[in-house]
Amino acid sequence: MTASRLLARKSIETLQRQNRDNGMRKVLGPLQLTLLGIGCIVGAGIYVMIGPAAASYAGPGVMISFLIAGAACSLTALCYAELASAVPTAGSSYAYCYAAMGEVYAWTLGWLLMLEYGLAGSLLAVGFAGYLTSLLGDFGIHLPAAISVSWLQSSVANGHISFHRSGGFNLVAAGALVCIAAVLVAGVSKAAWVNTLLVAIKIAVLASFVAIGVGAVDVQHWVPLIPPNEGGFTYGWQGVLRASSILFFAYLGFETVSTAAGETANPQRAMPIGILGALGVSTLIYIVVAAVLTGIVPFRELGVPDPIAVAVDRIGHPGFAVLIKIGALAGLSSVLLVNGYGHSRICYAMSLDGLLPTAFARLSTRFRTPWIGCILVCGISAVLAALFPLSILGDFVSIGTALAFIIVALSLMWLRTTRPDIPRPFRVPLGGFRIGRVWVGYIPTAAIVLCVAMVLPIALDIVDSARHGNVLPAAILGGYACLGVLIYSFFGMKSARLVREAASEDGQGIPESA
Repeated sequence: MTASRLLARKSIETLQRQNRDNGMRKVLGPLQLTLLGIGCIVGAGIYVMIGPAAASYAGPGVMISFLIAGAACSLTALCYAELASAVPTAGSSYAYCYAAMGEVYAWTLGWLLMLEYGLAGSLLAVGFAGYLTSLLGDFGIHLPAAISVSWLQSSVANGHISFHRSGGFNLVAAGALVCIAAVLVAGVSKAAWVNTLLVAIKIAVLASFVAIGVGAVDVQHWVPLIPPNEGGFTYGWQGVLRASSILFFAYLGFETVSTAAGETANPQRAMPIGILGALGVSTLIYIVVAAVLTGIVPFRELGVPDPIAVAVDRIGHPGFAVLIKIGALAGLSSVLLVNGYGHSRICYAMSLDGLLPTAFARLSTRFRTPWIGCILVCGISAVLAALFPLSILGDFVSIGTALAFIIVALSLMWLRTTRPDIPRPFRVPLGGFRIGRVWVGYIPTAAIVLCVAMVLPIALDIVDSARHGNVLPAAILGGYACLGVLIYSFFGMKSARLVREAASEDGQGIPESA
């Protein structure tokens, strides 16, 4: 093993050629990309994780948590916009990192993205199951806990989290992911059409919730805005920051937009519009809905997978409650759809590079979609949704998201340093300075600092939990990291080398050396 092999970079020209000749249909424009991003962003954060974030950590201060998380993501979004305009490719941040920093960093980022997207799909499906169970209950149909509750459950007491077995498996959540896999296999144009419809329903229902719910707001529920700290990360400013780290992943949708470059017409123009537009609209929606939700229901009662269902039941209009729950299901469906789309496309890009088995890049002859990858990623997420609770899933997704964003910001600065000649239709504002040969941007540096601030509370919480005897989160993270090292060492490294050699023999472009 040599440093030159580990740090071999994929040339920008190779990425651009693969994007042109990938065999996928280029049918997406700025509007579709913006809706794609909104479809993924506006969902888990407002429909699912806002409840546990408010109940266990931030109280009404969850509105501030959304602002903090949104600020961190907005800086990273600017980095994504520049990279997507300069290097339009289906691999998203993984491909950017491969071009800028080299193979081993690209594998690390790709492995983090698989954690991020895979567990995000599981979390979304758990939330979907909660809302579906609540909706069916309104019609007198009560699903047994044995098929609608995850095998492992969690609780927070005295600032510490503990786990217990429920005896059931969340088959409802698993079934939702099976349906999503079927839609994804059918093709991006069909998935985009379904997503556009679901986004329209979701936005209309959330607007109705705000319009009707604002009359039921009790401002006393916002007092105090930040409850006094009760130890650890339970309330206080510590809790606000901890909640922002949980909600951080809820902005994942803007990253998903960049995974669609392989199926986008004129990606240099469309990508920045789609990324920044989706983030701006979604942040505004999050803050407004969070204010209304915490004004209707005392925050300690929101620790459930279907917090908006709790709020509409509290308002006391049964017909409206049913409408909102249907909208929530539509919203979560759109996020599940886009999340699965992004996950399968990242696996597709890694497979083309030899870092994952070739099955992930095999296209359906009928639909021209990576059908095996779609089925595999949704299948794994379905199993995890049946087993794990929101608390574990949310923390792990946020860790993967924050670390991936840090690597993206570093990739931007290194690509500015090594390839200043690449046309960049969009550039991050404010510029930067040089330390020797290395370009250091103000925006990317600020993004890194805020991402570290997002992941630090989760890391400290996991360490603290392990000290108090709850080693499960630390063990899962450690096991996942070790598995990634083994796969890269015994498969990815050799397979990627063979792909590079084949590309060299075909004259299609050789990855650059470090």
